[in-house]
Amino acid sequence: MATPLWNGRFRKSLNSQINAYNASIRFDARLYRQDILGSLAHAAMLADQGIIDTEDEAAIRQGLIEILAEFEDGRLVPDPESEDIHMFIEAELTRRIGDAGKRLHTGRSRNDQVALDLRLYLRDVCIEIRDDYLAFYQTLIAVARQHLHTIMPGYTHMQRAQPITLAHHLMAYIEMVARDISRLDDCVRRMDVMPLGSGALAGTTFPLNRQQVADILGFSEISANSMDAVSDRDFAIELASCLAIFMVHASRLCEEIILWSSQEFAFIDLDDAYSTGSSIMPQKKNPDVAELTRGKTGRVFGDLMTLLTLMKGLPLAYNKDMQEDKEAIFDAVDTVRLVLPALTGLIETMTVQTERMAEAAAGGFTNATDLADYLVSRGLPFRNAHSVAGKLVRYCLDRDCNLQDLSLDEMTVFSPLIEADVYEAIDLNQCVSRRNIPGAPAPEAVLAALDQAAARFSTT
Repeated sequence: MATPLWNGRFRKSLNSQINAYNASIRFDARLYRQDILGSLAHAAMLADQGIIDTEDEAAIRQGLIEILAEFEDGRLVPDPESEDIHMFIEAELTRRIGDAGKRLHTGRSRNDQVALDLRLYLRDVCIEIRDDYLAFYQTLIAVARQHLHTIMPGYTHMQRAQPITLAHHLMAYIEMVARDISRLDDCVRRMDVMPLGSGALAGTTFPLNRQQVADILGFSEISANSMDAVSDRDFAIELASCLAIFMVHASRLCEEIILWSSQEFAFIDLDDAYSTGSSIMPQKKNPDVAELTRGKTGRVFGDLMTLLTLMKGLPLAYNKDMQEDKEAIFDAVDTVRLVLPALTGLIETMTVQTERMAEAAAGGFTNATDLADYLVSRGLPFRNAHSVAGKLVRYCLDRDCNLQDLSLDEMTVFSPLIEADVYEAIDLNQCVSRRNIPGAPAPEAVLAALDQAAARFSTT
């Protein structure tokens, strides 16, 4: 076991089991790059402030650059006996350059160092997640453009309700993902605060130039309170919340994909490359990507709940409990980054059964509201019109037919206001195309919404 850098106060060595319990290197090793970049910025500032001499800073810089290169190409692997990645890097640096390495930690604590590394890491990851969001978003737009005129039933309570188009249906998810992107952008803005210089909780007596470090690392501002800076994990909780909300959206879409790909719906066929079979039933084609996504949603919810529960009872400032933040937020990040490309490919490659969708829309009285609206346009109060349309639906149910199958004579029994133009009013294409206001399913309205959606993030 490596000698801890904090062992001066202690008479006994740390119990080996407690060392393993206490250590975080098995999961925080992924922060090596951010830790080194933060240390490079800190060392440069210390030298500029005259806190360490320039020769020591040059040795520190060269040593850290070499360590980073060896991490990147796999020549250097963290010692699993080290407590964490921060102490491993410092010990490795000191082994290579001697006492100069021991001066690197001047004016900082692991508390503000860890807070810095985690902010840097999550800020970097958010850029990658945003790119994945955009790829998914653009795929939804592209598929929707292909189905501006694909009639399908819209549902409420999982019962056929009114005719819409597949483009309109997908536009709902496009709006959800747009909010996910916007929410992530807001999260990054609040994450973009530089905590280094806060020390353990009370800053430092050294004349640090915190703004210089923030500028080197590209932070937009520095933290205003040292206690808050080292004990704050709002940024991790907020990111986990953003990812959990995205997974809600992904899971809802996947639930529909699972239903639509079933033989009972038969609205879509999933590509073979995004489906699996059965070990015993030769005919099976299973929507595993959608099912796994639906299942992984609970995992991300759990990560968010872990972080909320972790922080809810902690007194200021830093507490060891906070070491548990990393596994939760790393898991949430890793899960979403696994889901996004799989879900994007699933949607991009699926085959839409347009005739089956239209057939389902035609067979569920989805045009009954339009019949009521037709009667309203003839002067009948809506509540009366609603009653007439409902009686006509009941009449059709008793005869196993649809509204458009009725003769004009049959219809006029229920209302003398009905004339021959009723068939145009209840034609499914007309039902959709007449709903031509912003946000509605008419192809013209959906195309305008898709154009706006495509332009929404084009300059960001």
